[in-house]
Amino acid sequence: MPHRRILSLWFPRLGAERLIRVEPHLGDVPFAIMEEQGPAQVLSSVSEAAAKLGLYSGQPLRDAHAQCADLITRPRAAHREADFLGALHRWAGRFSPWVSSEPPDALVIDLTGCAHLFGGEAALAKQVTQDCADLGLTARLGIADTLGAAWALARYSAQQVGSHRSGDAIDQEARATRSRAGKRRHWERGGTAPGVAAASPSQSRIAPVGQTWSAIGSLPVAALRLEPHTRDQLNRLGLRRISDLLGQPRAGLARRFGRGMVDRLDQAIGSAPEPISPAPPPERFAVRLSFPDPIGLASDVEAALERMLGPLCDKLRTKARGARVMRLEAHRCDGQMCWQTVTGAVASADPQRLRTLLAMKIEALDAGPGIDMLRLEAVQHEPIQARTMAGHAEAAAHGQRRQNQGAALEDLLGRLGARVGMEAITRLHPGASHIPEKGAQVLAAAWSEPAEDWPKSATPRPVLLWPPEPVAGGDGPTPPPRFRWRGRDFSCLQASGPERIAPEWWLDDPAWRSGPRDYWRVETDRGDRLWLFYAHGAALSPGWFCQGSFA
Repeated sequence: MPHRRILSLWFPRLGAERLIRVEPHLGDVPFAIMEEQGPAQVLSSVSEAAAKLGLYSGQPLRDAHAQCADLITRPRAAHREADFLGALHRWAGRFSPWVSSEPPDALVIDLTGCAHLFGGEAALAKQVTQDCADLGLTARLGIADTLGAAWALARYSAQQVGSHRSGDAIDQEARATRSRAGKRRHWERGGTAPGVAAASPSQSRIAPVGQTWSAIGSLPVAALRLEPHTRDQLNRLGLRRISDLLGQPRAGLARRFGRGMVDRLDQAIGSAPEPISPAPPPERFAVRLSFPDPIGLASDVEAALERMLGPLCDKLRTKARGARVMRLEAHRCDGQMCWQTVTGAVASADPQRLRTLLAMKIEALDAGPGIDMLRLEAVQHEPIQARTMAGHAEAAAHGQRRQNQGAALEDLLGRLGARVGMEAITRLHPGASHIPEKGAQVLAAAWSEPAEDWPKSATPRPVLLWPPEPVAGGDGPTPPPRFRWRGRDFSCLQASGPERIAPEWWLDDPAWRSGPRDYWRVETDRGDRLWLFYAHGAALSPGWFCQGSFA
């Protein structure tokens, strides 16, 4: 069995370089990503130009602006950085099928049995570095027998070991001891250990097989992924390098610094296991069809869809999934590609329902000189469950009728959505409020179910509602016999009411600062049935207003 080999790939400027790929001009100026940490704003990622000026991640934003007045910042979008790291996760799959993410800016690749396919570990590391440079990313990598050692080599292989104080720790000792400080060897005071050649960065980050101890022994104790307070305590005791810990009794280290520090040390040298859990690959459902000769007629594309939808829906049903968003790609013989996307009202694995929606997008495809290949993919899919009708014959027949009616409505929504957009089709649902204008909420029809039971009111509600409009009439709470509204004069023939509606006292709604309202249903001489109310004027002047109209 081959020896286990782990590659740790770290992107120290992932956040900044992600935006530089979108806005290339940011790469020529000092640029940084800032985020809020409690009440303070700090830098989460800096560009190479900003790093050359001394800026670093974790630096307060005020200090950064004082140090570099020309600094350009952008707010951090953690979800976009996570999506970008996911794209790099898929790219890293070309080197090994065993890839795991280390949010927010690192990947772990298990190279066991894969390095020889690229000419060895050194050649693979060179290929990874070149690919990252082509992507415009700064990358540091480390290869070792364990994940902890590879993590340490990727981040600390080029870092010098220093003291936690402004001078050497020997300066804090007694005078008699300090007088002999010059006789001490430099590596005992934090310098480079003897026998470690000044190798190139690429060579120093690859630990030979079975030599994990010697590869990470000269690195600082921070390379063990320790907590900051533990790292500071070790530095105060003069334990600055990992080699200083390897010779110490484990029981004493565990009593003084806790079991976590000992576990990190054992994981780095391979005495304790540290498994890698790769993310499962996303389920993809796609089919393609190539043609011996280019096609360009709509009828040919429809015939191709008939052949492609069957296998695609079989794959979806096997996984109990239904396609919500479909993407049809047409690869032309001139090397160009055009596509169309269609969204269904519900997720479905029925070829006929999907074919109806896709047929509406065929005319929008630009065939150009001819189409060599068609590719159909379920871009967004959802789990679906088979419906089983059970019970008495009457109940089963009633349920079947409701199912057929629901399917017809869903097909109608899908066809309308393919033409005007699925977001443009909405439906009303009852709202949890006694305020008239909040009695219904607008939801997207494709992502909601029809409301079955609407709350019944003791008094009828108007068909049309609008914001309250002032009415010129009487001053009292009784409906005026004559009033003027929208530039027209009305006479009140009959009025029914009042219905008092109080505002929501737990909310400060500017539209309801007039206090309680008395609503009346008024029939006028012009045939209009209006919904008038009298505002009693808690914070504003009282008066009459019109808010709706009955059928």
